[in-house]
Amino acid sequence: MTSTATPSVPDIDTLDWDKGDGLLPAVVQDAATLRVLMLGYMNRDAFAETLRRGAVTFFSRSKHRLWTKGEQSGHTLELVSMEADCDADTLLVLATPRGPTCHLQRPSCFPTAPAGVLAELDALIGTRERERPEGSYTTRLFDGGVRRIAQKVGEEGVEAALAGVVQGDDELLGESADLLYHLIVLLRARGLSLADVEHVLTARGG
Repeated sequence: MTSTATPSVPDIDTLDWDKGDGLLPAVVQDAATLRVLMLGYMNRDAFAETLRRGAVTFFSRSKHRLWTKGEQSGHTLELVSMEADCDADTLLVLATPRGPTCHLQRPSCFPTAPAGVLAELDALIGTRERERPEGSYTTRLFDGGVRRIAQKVGEEGVEAALAGVVQGDDELLGESADLLYHLIVLLRARGLSLADVEHVLTARGG
């Protein structure tokens, strides 16, 4: 894992390993977008290996051995957290995917698994900030610097406010989308992300 923080996980001895003959289904979600990525199974050894390596590891029912996701492709799942359901017989794993999870090169093994649109936009803008592809409007914004980006946020905020007062719903929605996009660019330019804003909102408790 890239982070030194200890992931939040249940106590291995509180899980109901007996119900499924030593195996627990593990649903894996993208920690950023909350898209469901895949379903695997863990036994005690896979659970322990996941914690030891920080890379999500399963027990393969066909190969009858442990396998770490991405051990051949390099498309690993970096552990963020795990939690058990109310019966302690199923795991929800939050992970950061390093490449496509599906062997068909899709983000998810479920072709139409939904994800948070804003979180995906935030991730894309983060990629643009790092790679700065030529010809990209987002690249031009980053190259213009924080002051220019902040100016655009101000302009879009005014346009959204005006749309809310004197224009129709479609115009308000369009201006709101523009405002959110530019705000995320500003956050990324400052080394922050949409997730950081979500943490603040969570701490405020509504």
